[in-house]
Amino acid sequence: MSSGFLEDASFNQSPAFGDIDLFSADRPLVEAATRAGLDLADLAACGRDYGAAATLDLGRQANENPPRLRTMDGKGNRIDFVEFHPAYHALMARSIGHGIHASAHDGSDPAGPVSTRAARLYLATQAEAGHMCPVTMTHACVGALRAQPDVLARWLPKIQTRTYDPRPLPWWGKDGVTLGMGMTERQGGTDVRANITRAAGRGDHVEITGHKWFMSAPMCDAFLVLAQGDGGLTCYLMPRYRPDGSQNALRFQRLKDKLGNKSNASSEVEFHGAWAERIGPEGAGVRTIIEMVNLTRLDCAIASAGQARIALTQAVHHVRNRSVFQRRLADQPSMRATVADLALELEAEVALVFRLCRAFERAATDPAEAAYARLLTPAIKYLVCKSAPQLVYESLECLGGNGYTEDLAMARYFRESPLNAIWEGSGNVMALDVLRAAGRDPEAAMATVQALAKTAAPAFDVRPLADTLARVLRSGEAERRARFLCEGLARIAAVAALAEAGSPFAALYGDTRLGGTRFGQYGAADLGAAEQPLVDRALAA
Repeated sequence: MSSGFLEDASFNQSPAFGDIDLFSADRPLVEAATRAGLDLADLAACGRDYGAAATLDLGRQANENPPRLRTMDGKGNRIDFVEFHPAYHALMARSIGHGIHASAHDGSDPAGPVSTRAARLYLATQAEAGHMCPVTMTHACVGALRAQPDVLARWLPKIQTRTYDPRPLPWWGKDGVTLGMGMTERQGGTDVRANITRAAGRGDHVEITGHKWFMSAPMCDAFLVLAQGDGGLTCYLMPRYRPDGSQNALRFQRLKDKLGNKSNASSEVEFHGAWAERIGPEGAGVRTIIEMVNLTRLDCAIASAGQARIALTQAVHHVRNRSVFQRRLADQPSMRATVADLALELEAEVALVFRLCRAFERAATDPAEAAYARLLTPAIKYLVCKSAPQLVYESLECLGGNGYTEDLAMARYFRESPLNAIWEGSGNVMALDVLRAAGRDPEAAMATVQALAKTAAPAFDVRPLADTLARVLRSGEAERRARFLCEGLARIAAVAALAEAGSPFAALYGDTRLGGTRFGQYGAADLGAAEQPLVDRALAA
């Protein structure tokens, strides 16, 4: 007969995390959405959907049951089919139902279409990051397809539906489609001009022969690929089925065994005369595909901020419910200092990514915003994505040994956290892209930096750093110090974004990140009386 002791004792464990409105509990996000004039009630509904315990558990299931490649059926027929767990399909249906794959293009959010979609993406990533790969690529492909209006007109009605249709059918027979891309090859990687995949003209289409070393989400209905055409490197759209309904000649070799991102399939693929049609001018493949890359880089920054946010949220939840030495962890001065410092970084990241979203929304009509987007997109991706692993790790450490176990989500978050810094250009590529943007239009770049310094000035004087950046940029040392230039620019932009948002933490961020006495670990900065407000805002009641 049991004494009841073990059944009744809580053993001082924090309760399970879930059934939370991820939007309303996140005060920096709510304030960013309010500034942008977004529909707060709609976003709160989205926050409840992704914060539901059942939705969060779908993320666990999708990662514990990764996709499997079936190259042949039982009769020896080539099928090249990737099987996913039902949890993955359920998450895809949710995110496409919320329009994250296309809402910035379909006019459904007239007030801040890029910002509204960004908020949803930020929330969805917190439930599960891997399934966002085909969702974000579908959204970004529309940017590249605009270079070929007739093709876009055919595909757009299927792209813009809010129906997820995973059936392996020709795209025109489906209720909704997703799009992916394949750019890099074994011998070149980031240097896509070294691609050897060839496209042979066949009248109204081409047949492509070659390979891609990384092609994510291989069950998409079509892929933007780069191949060498008669006029040089060109962008093509390659569907999974030919116009006659037969399976196209894509041969998946294997799925990548990755550190994280387990729910998402990333494949090696060969093309054996695969049917495709040209997108954009012959020889302008990089210029065409960059329209997609800019959008995916923005999404990488948004998603990394979301990953850091869910890790911090769970850390705050834990320290509020766990007691050590007769006090809650949240009331222990060193723990509060650490969590508050993490929250301060997230305050800046949220302000920064939504400031970038505004630039994307206004770039077509405002040259200053267009210059901001050109110069800052790689810098913001660099800072936010490269900050994510440390933010997630420090949040994991708040849970102690529990955080390091596979029974909780923190280990999964940590494995996922480095990926966005690699996707769409690693850190050095982003830093060099900042140099290229500044080199192509030096006057616009300097004007952008001066505007940032002016905006930041009421909170923190960034002019000494801005002057140093300008001096290094003009020197022969710019490429060697590209990371210094990139991070410095992003930090200045972060101070400016906080100041422009009217944040009470703008000066504190500038002082702790750019002031004279800085240390490398979170919790070392003196945040003074701001500690408790920062923690409270990270997970509002």
